[in-house]
Amino acid sequence: MFKNLLSTSFGAVAILAVVAIPAVAQEIDAQMQVCSACHGQNGVTTGPTIPIIWGQQSSYLFKQLHDYRSGDRANPIMAAMVKGIKQEDLRKVSAFFAAKTWPAKAAGAAAAPAEPPTVAQCKPCHQPNFEGGPPAPRLAGLGYEYLVSAMKGFAEDERTNNLDMPGFMKALSAAERDAIARYLAAL
Repeated sequence: MFKNLLSTSFGAVAILAVVAIPAVAQEIDAQMQVCSACHGQNGVTTGPTIPIIWGQQSSYLFKQLHDYRSGDRANPIMAAMVKGIKQEDLRKVSAFFAAKTWPAKAAGAAAAPAEPPTVAQCKPCHQPNFEGGPPAPRLAGLGYEYLVSAMKGFAEDERTNNLDMPGFMKALSAAERDAIARYLAAL
């Protein structure tokens, strides 16, 4: 009898999971359509200083959403958007965008310039190909303007939601940061 009860219970849970998971995914998909106004359809952003979030590291996305919500990262638009997401849904939203495919580079995009020597300091966290990994985000293929803005924000203590990045960015000149941004954007 216990064996039948266990088998029936497991079967019911499996059926609920098969039915509920697509419904939850559709609900999150519908809720996240508002994100496409800035972050773009198919992951292609609508502005040069807006980051790509499709295919970005889930742990990084979660931290950024959390930081916008708590005020540890300042952006009036994102802070207002995240306030509408329940705290317990931040991981679902992060996983939703992380599961998407990173957008393909535009046809005819310029080849990456030579790797600047100063970019080597970024590899231990952002990985050898700059595709990220917990907890560091993917940098390869992010927009040049976004990268320059983010690095400048860290260098000038405007962005303080990471304890390591300000020190790294302050040690670089504006020209070195620019060379890194051009290289990473072209990958």
